[in-house]
Amino acid sequence: MTKSKASAVAPDAFLALDNQFCFALYSASLALTKTYKPHLEKLGLTYPQYLVMLVLWQQDRLAVKSIGERLFLDSGTLTPLLKRLESAGFIERNRDPQDERQVVISLTREGRALKRRAADIPRHIIGASGQPQATLVNLRTQLSAIRKELVRTAE
Repeated sequence: MTKSKASAVAPDAFLALDNQFCFALYSASLALTKTYKPHLEKLGLTYPQYLVMLVLWQQDRLAVKSIGERLFLDSGTLTPLLKRLESAGFIERNRDPQDERQVVISLTREGRALKRRAADIPRHIIGASGQPQATLVNLRTQLSAIRKELVRTAE
């Protein structure tokens, strides 16, 4: 919305819940997480744990810091997730022999096998969205650009 169009909108309209971009994104995220839940329960994962596994399935043996940067999570949030994944037998946490301050996360055999069991989840989610895959790809691209800009302006 341009500045001139924005100033033409009644002030109360800016504060209407249904007009909030943030609420549309938040409520869509809640609905998406709810849609993932039955699929992830079959794997013994929560949604945040699934995100960690997606990162590790893409690149195994990563430092906790690298996983956190990829997921936009701090170590205080990430560490409990990693401990639960380790307890479930999906990952191992080991100190980096070259830098004892770093903890490296590696998939176990069970963690690698879980990838095959999770392979159909994206197809189910795309189907549940009722949208063509191309629409979701475009939306993801737009959301990534918005996130990048919001992070940049927050710094």
